[in-house]
Amino acid sequence: MKHSSSLATSLGRARTAGTVTAVLALSALGLAGGAQAQEAPASPKAEAGPGDIVSSEPTTFQYWPGHPADADAWKISYNSTSADGEQNTVSGTVVVPKDGKTGPRPLITYAVGSVGLGDKCAPSAGFPDGSTAEAPLINAALVRGYAVAVTDYEGLGTPGDHTYTVAQAEGTAVLDAARAAQRLPEAQKMGVSAESPVGIMGYSQGGQASAWAAELAESYAPELKVKGTASGGVPADLAKVAEHANGGESAGYIMMAAVGHDAAFPELKLDKYLNDEGRKLVDVTKNGCVGEILDAGKGKKIEDVTTSNPLDQPDWQKAIDANKLGTKTPTAPVFLYHGEADETIPYELGTGLRSDWCGKGLPVQWQSFPGKSHVQTAIDGNGPALEWLGKRFQGEPAQGNCG
Repeated sequence: MKHSSSLATSLGRARTAGTVTAVLALSALGLAGGAQAQEAPASPKAEAGPGDIVSSEPTTFQYWPGHPADADAWKISYNSTSADGEQNTVSGTVVVPKDGKTGPRPLITYAVGSVGLGDKCAPSAGFPDGSTAEAPLINAALVRGYAVAVTDYEGLGTPGDHTYTVAQAEGTAVLDAARAAQRLPEAQKMGVSAESPVGIMGYSQGGQASAWAAELAESYAPELKVKGTASGGVPADLAKVAEHANGGESAGYIMMAAVGHDAAFPELKLDKYLNDEGRKLVDVTKNGCVGEILDAGKGKKIEDVTTSNPLDQPDWQKAIDANKLGTKTPTAPVFLYHGEADETIPYELGTGLRSDWCGKGLPVQWQSFPGKSHVQTAIDGNGPALEWLGKRFQGEPAQGNCG
């Protein structure tokens, strides 16, 4: 782990840096444990708007099994917007430190990395027993006094299939989680309000979701006082991620993304491209957590599971290319980071996104992590990302290092 004083202090209460590394690595292998499937939330009301709360109930947030955070938490469902612009319902969790503060406090809307597509894998399902892998990283924000809203994303913990890596649905879910947190009466009593400075944060799948939310914020949620976004390990171009993963250790991510896009856009008709092996892998993918899916897909090439490659078709190419980041400019500054030895998301995708945003005049603070893998960079980058966001919350201007 990056031995920044902030992150080491926040996590040192319950574990060593090596233990955190282990739990995230185990999660990546599907060995960190899971939680029970969640009940479906109520349907959204016709007159409700994005970010309005559909349901809420108290829950607990453990950042390690047996170690509850010094915070109050609520499991929520809230209104959001699907990739095709329709109203949907998304679940999530709002966590606020029990520090006695009642004035406006910073709020981070946090997007987790890949957990799988089964409802049992949703972040909110694992928070009560401490099995959500990124809970230690979220706790690092709580001990700084920040409230945190964590989306489960569309279809993860709610009816329907998870629209995995469909950036349009992820970005709205992230922004609407912040809105929902600001509208939760219990959180309002603890300083979460429309006046709260907002930070957007995420890594891996969460890097895509947070980066897309940053590009979308001005048009979709202009009332949010977004001060900055911290995104790491960003799969900025899904076509290039698929090319890199095909036939390798992380090939299962390709099927996850295919299922996710088919869920968002049923007209893509994924099933017509699949052979029997592909249909078996889809069954595992729709119901499994990430470790199980990666094990099932390990070493498989697209041609191993299809009768013809859907990525050769114009409609699939259009759907995948629509997720490409860097074509729009966030209005708030960005902290962008990537491991130079990232085996899952090619390093050049991070540097490419940096170049795209810098070229548009955005103040980007770039940090690379020499020799660091995908999982290790998630850990090492958390402290610097939170420190950078903290300076934005304090009103310090961001210069960036594009030059």
